[in-house]
Amino acid sequence: MNRYEEAKQKLRGSIAPIITPFNEDFSIDYPTFEKLIHWHIESGTHGISVTGTTGEPSSLTVEERVKVMETAAKAINGRVPFVPGTGSTNHQETLYLTKKAQELGADAALVIVPYYNKPSQHALYKHFKAVADSVDIPIIVYNIPGRTATNLHVDTLARLAKDCPNIIGVKESNKDFEHVNRVLLKCGRDFLLYSGIELLCFPMLAIGGAGHISATANITPDKVAEIYNAWAEGDVKRAQELHYELMELNDVLFKDTNPAPLKAALGMMGKIKPVLRLPMDLPSDDLQKEIRSVLSHYVELHDEIASK
Repeated sequence: MNRYEEAKQKLRGSIAPIITPFNEDFSIDYPTFEKLIHWHIESGTHGISVTGTTGEPSSLTVEERVKVMETAAKAINGRVPFVPGTGSTNHQETLYLTKKAQELGADAALVIVPYYNKPSQHALYKHFKAVADSVDIPIIVYNIPGRTATNLHVDTLARLAKDCPNIIGVKESNKDFEHVNRVLLKCGRDFLLYSGIELLCFPMLAIGGAGHISATANITPDKVAEIYNAWAEGDVKRAQELHYELMELNDVLFKDTNPAPLKAALGMMGKIKPVLRLPMDLPSDDLQKEIRSVLSHYVELHDEIASK
């Protein structure tokens, strides 16, 4: 079994996309970031991802992204797989960050479809192939058309999977369930398919998915991991119960742009200072009240917040 086949066995379950916590002065709160990673691992999270959408990478400098990856690698210390997000709208930045991930011993790199510039399918092929060819760690492509304005077609992904042995999977934040079914049909049933849509985490497992990279794991890491554990153990009823149990929380966390509701919720839990960098900001007061109400059904709220 080669290293990429080994990675396909290892990189399964709930890979939590960790937020990047900030201080009141908008600097990165590294001690809190480390505490979040320890909490996730203790809660049963199967893998850690940083500087993906939930980690606000477009609000970070390249130097900050590198330091966040370095901090995460040290905190994880090999206890669970480490899958940093290294993609950018800038090709050279993507190459640089992906090489840094390899230097840090990452188990794989999560590389987003470039956003804003809307490349063609041919250009996307050339971009991802160049990234894959620049390193020898596994690559997980990240397709999120709602935020990139470009959908990576299944045929393009299948071509990449065929031509690049280290492109081993895809995170599909794609509400088109027919599309995600065709990923495994065209790329092979051993290709790693992760759900990036919260309400598709359980259904994706049913068609042969490898797990999920779900923002909700930031709030209930144990339950999001348990969805995968229950499925893997053949307890379909339990996985289904968790799917519906988390639905109200999933819904409220996406009533504003991720990770704004998420950071508000984590602030209510006393886990972080609820700070985002502009142009992102916290949800409206009304939505924060709704988040607090829903959140109280799932977790214990921080005393100062809960008393309001």
